[in-house]
Amino acid sequence: MVDHQSNNTILITGGAGFIGSNFIPYFLDKNPNIKVVNLDVLTYAGDLGNLKEVEKHPNYTFIKGDICDNLLVKHLFEEYNITGVINFAAESHVDNSINSPRQFIKTNIEGTFNLLENARIFWNGKNNKFHHISTDEVYGSLGENGFFTEESNYQPNSPYSASKASSDFLVRSYYHTYGMTVVTSNCSNNYGPKQHDEKLIPTIIRSAINGIKIPIYGNGKNIRDWLFVNDHCTGINSIYHKGKAGETYLLGGNNEYDNLTIATKICEVLDLKIPKKMGSYKNQIELVEDRLGHDFRYAIDASKVSKELSWKANESFDSGLEKTVDWYLNKYQL
Repeated sequence: MVDHQSNNTILITGGAGFIGSNFIPYFLDKNPNIKVVNLDVLTYAGDLGNLKEVEKHPNYTFIKGDICDNLLVKHLFEEYNITGVINFAAESHVDNSINSPRQFIKTNIEGTFNLLENARIFWNGKNNKFHHISTDEVYGSLGENGFFTEESNYQPNSPYSASKASSDFLVRSYYHTYGMTVVTSNCSNNYGPKQHDEKLIPTIIRSAINGIKIPIYGNGKNIRDWLFVNDHCTGINSIYHKGKAGETYLLGGNNEYDNLTIATKICEVLDLKIPKKMGSYKNQIELVEDRLGHDFRYAIDASKVSKELSWKANESFDSGLEKTVDWYLNKYQL
């Protein structure tokens, strides 16, 4: 197995996004002998303000650019002697994929291909690692029982999840066809600091404190397994260093809650931190028309990564939720 602690520079794509901007500071701290080049095109979902803590770090370099730009990616591999890739870059908002799927196909499929192909050519058989970050949504929807495992069939139900499934298969093909050292991790729903305002938990917090209706799709009973973003970061670090080539690892928080419960919990935290003059924030919750192709339930069995890599999620949901609310209240200066 390649020693990723030796003289290495890894390319992290999409590092200004939610998970990437949490991961880069953690990774630099845990891996002082590894240099990081962060490539991000800075769409609406990317925010360099979330990386202020590392912008002057001696092992950190930011490059603004698109993973679909073949000449740029080729230049980065050559200029920085890239010895590993962790690919966060993706269009990820399901609603946007329903309304405008084209960009999801371009970024998530063509962009991943561009990274893989440049890595294949530049590394030329070297045992350098390509770690692809994916989602549990590629597996479709669960009923009331059962869990996704690494053996679950792919059944994507939205343009977003279909594009991520396609990229997963591309990564797999580069292992089986070219022998490239690749790993894929599929995670459950992340929550925590630095998430874009359009996502569920930030939307609930923002709507509540602005005194407007808190929109919850359908009957509010759609269930997700929630993973605190810092726990996800520790899992990615473990998989990058210790994951076996060609393998997939599922990362989950073992925190299943329906959306209505999530909204209620957040409102209860806000009631304690910034009480309203009258009533509870829960009174602002409103059920709205469900979105197209809305999967009923996701839940992950993370026993493989636990047994093989000794990883587990450590943050309780309630403590993670309180940390998340505190971060947004500080962001909004409340």
